[in-house]
Amino acid sequence: MHTFVTMTSDSTINPFRIAIPQADLDDLQQRLARTRWAEELPVDGSAPPGPVPPGWDYGVPVNYVKQLVERWRSGYDWRAWEAKLNAYPQFTTEIDGQNVNFLHVRSPEPDATPLILTHGWPTTVVEWLDVIGPLTDPRAHGGDPADAFHLVIPSVPGVGFSGPTRQRGWDRYRVARAWAELMRRLGYDRYGTQGGDLGAYVAPEVAKAAPEHIAGVYVIAGLGFPTEADVPEMTDDERAAFAEMQKQDWMTGVDHHALLRAAPQTFAYGWHDSPVAALAWMVQKFTEFSTSAEPLDEVLDRDALLTNVSVYWFTRTFGSSSWPMYDSTGFAWPAGQTLAPTGVFTGPPGIRRFAERTNRIIHWPEHNHSRHHFVAMEAPEAMAADMAEFFAQVR
Repeated sequence: MHTFVTMTSDSTINPFRIAIPQADLDDLQQRLARTRWAEELPVDGSAPPGPVPPGWDYGVPVNYVKQLVERWRSGYDWRAWEAKLNAYPQFTTEIDGQNVNFLHVRSPEPDATPLILTHGWPTTVVEWLDVIGPLTDPRAHGGDPADAFHLVIPSVPGVGFSGPTRQRGWDRYRVARAWAELMRRLGYDRYGTQGGDLGAYVAPEVAKAAPEHIAGVYVIAGLGFPTEADVPEMTDDERAAFAEMQKQDWMTGVDHHALLRAAPQTFAYGWHDSPVAALAWMVQKFTEFSTSAEPLDEVLDRDALLTNVSVYWFTRTFGSSSWPMYDSTGFAWPAGQTLAPTGVFTGPPGIRRFAERTNRIIHWPEHNHSRHHFVAMEAPEAMAADMAEFFAQVR
């Protein structure tokens, strides 16, 4: 049985509720209404073929952003999404000098497995909203109650309601140590750790920070991704898959790692002063992270995307969410760890034997598929079912 211990006086955890001032909503509306729109170069078909959607040769088209801005202004309801977030218990605590905001959603099943979820970049806790129900209460979603989880869903320091970071050095290792401390404060002795994108780097580090407490590590993807150095070891089929991987939007799009390593403060002025600049940047990245040729708002819920942007906007964390990349020296795929068993939502385009160099893989489905990199936002039921399958082997 997994125990839950009441917080003690030396680990202050305070209830939290989102309440964006009306003045901030009014300011957003005014800024959207005053947008000074950029000119757009004509797309005449002369650009070489590439992975970007038609008409996106120079970036996100003006008309596409105008449609989203119109929705943000006149059809989108922040208060409804604020209430949706506030429907779950939220808290704040200070760890290593940094405010950490988190959702703590207990399952109705007392023997549920504790699990900490780490969102990606540039997502927020909004990424997980549609998996909370299936994970915490599988009985109500047609699943097995033995597969239930108690969820801890923090905002990474520098993102959303955790607020801007005040110090440098909040890399994956420091975040992982903070997560281990958070789970200790909540009284969880044995738990799972999960993440995708940025979370795929953090989740394995939690196992390194608290190996005696980790039941298993689950990542969405990224382990065993081949590099040029691996080409001599590949089969012909693997080389063909690697060549195809190199053509994908998420490989050939705007190199945000390099951009944000160079000058995050410079770009932050535009993101923090202009909601349209921030929205266009987010749409650029979310589109590149799609694995489907369909328009972004047919793959992900449009208002969920606007909520994700709104969280960054109201908390003024566009810039601080980028600072860990500034602290990095380069890009590398997640390596994982060997201290706890590992499962993934989907193996490909990773190669299992490469992943097993640095991981104890026990769950490597070949055929799971999502139309978007942020699987929990596009296929929440499928992701919840696969996570349950993995953790059933390690709990």
